[in-house]
Amino acid sequence: MGTVTIGVSIAVPEPHGSELQQLRAGFGDAAAHGIPTHVTLLPPTEIDSDDLPAVEGHLSEVAAAGRPFPMRLAGTGTFRPLSPVVFVQVAAGAEGCALLQQQVRDASGPLARELQFPYHPHVTVAHGIDDAAMDRAYEELAGYEAEWICTGFALYEQGADGVWRKLREYAFGGPMVPPQAGAPLERGGLTAY
Repeated sequence: MGTVTIGVSIAVPEPHGSELQQLRAGFGDAAAHGIPTHVTLLPPTEIDSDDLPAVEGHLSEVAAAGRPFPMRLAGTGTFRPLSPVVFVQVAAGAEGCALLQQQVRDASGPLARELQFPYHPHVTVAHGIDDAAMDRAYEELAGYEAEWICTGFALYEQGADGVWRKLREYAFGGPMVPPQAGAPLERGGLTAY
């Protein structure tokens, strides 16, 4: 018995994931190589290691009910001054991410928890580094764009060395979610599920 620190997220696929990870490291963020590039669904959460099978079962149910949806990253944002973070924005797919994170943290499930801040899907590219480097990340990635179809999410565990490692992937069980008629992808016109 003991505890483990887990997280649930949507991985940013290759080549975008590695590209953003290298850029994050280049801005001076020492944590860059220990954190796979992702959109968080469940922030770092400490659980009893005996509860891991229940968590995995819960995530399997969430995934089985899910449907793939388009994701698009575009431009930058920041949580400063509230939190020292610069991120790439989720321009399409935010609704799907928001619904997923609610289902993952459902009050009746093993991962029920309150969030410190309101949920805002994003991809962190700088965290806790000096202001000049944060400004550089914000400016240099302002034109960044990437698109893919989100087909699932993954469960990660943080090791004693601070590195996040994938424990298991969860593929969605339903068919693709089509864009709403007349709503372009870049405007986020999606039916989440």
